[in-house]
Amino acid sequence: MNSSDGAAVVVGVDGSEQARRAVRLAAGEAARRNRMLRIVHGFIWPLLHVPVGAPPGGPPGSGLRNQAERFVTDAITEAEATAPGLRVSGEIIDGEAAAVLVGEAPNAMLIVLGDRGMGGFAALVVGSVAVQVATHADCPVLVARGTDRTEGPVIVGVDGSAVSPPAVEFAAEQASLRGSDLVAVHTYLHPVAREPGDMQPLVYDEEKLRHEERQLLAESVAGLAERWPDLTVHQQTIRGRPAPILTEASQQAQLLVVGGHGRGALSGLLLGSVSQSALHHADCPVAVVRAPG
Repeated sequence: MNSSDGAAVVVGVDGSEQARRAVRLAAGEAARRNRMLRIVHGFIWPLLHVPVGAPPGGPPGSGLRNQAERFVTDAITEAEATAPGLRVSGEIIDGEAAAVLVGEAPNAMLIVLGDRGMGGFAALVVGSVAVQVATHADCPVLVARGTDRTEGPVIVGVDGSAVSPPAVEFAAEQASLRGSDLVAVHTYLHPVAREPGDMQPLVYDEEKLRHEERQLLAESVAGLAERWPDLTVHQQTIRGRPAPILTEASQQAQLLVVGGHGRGALSGLLLGSVSQSALHHADCPVAVVRAPG
């Protein structure tokens, strides 16, 4: 996570209603963190060798380049109305939207975008740009979806893998900034392989397993009280599949935080199944936090 003093909150815009919602969400994030908000629009048309200027004899302000400028200008106006006094900048960058936003990640503390853009198909629950950016960006990615709430907890999914610590830390910071509780949710079905080559037992003690899973969750949130002494942390260990449990929990949450890959994720998968499900089905904004490296 890029937490340097110069790191901005970056939001991608394309003129859609989803993008305007993302701008409002990003403006709130930047204001809470006292960071600059950087608004960017990925302008793909030059790459496709499409004329971008106003056509001969066309009305003033016509043409794709002028349209892109309006997208950015309107987004700046939206951000300033959402958080008066916020430092805001805007830029049009030639390139495909996902590539442009991923390129912003090294100098961003957070990237915010809508779940679908103007080109989204109705049959797609979440757009390919959101999935690509969440998969490849080197900073947390916040996707505006579901219902915007100012009440309710921040929920983080914990599975004990390498992505859990950065996800838990991000979620704790979010809960502290929002003045809300943090709910850490850990789910389990049966014993899992802890190390490469481990064999799963055919017979196991249910009570012992429950104790071990609770201990795993407790260890995952240990130390939060020292960094955020005023933060109330709730721990929930639930037997069941993580995706539907987190989806149900998101119905009462301000924010759902998940790791980019889960325990047992295959390297060939772009995103873990739980984070994919959260992006498609959660009923609140979703933050995807990948482990560094």
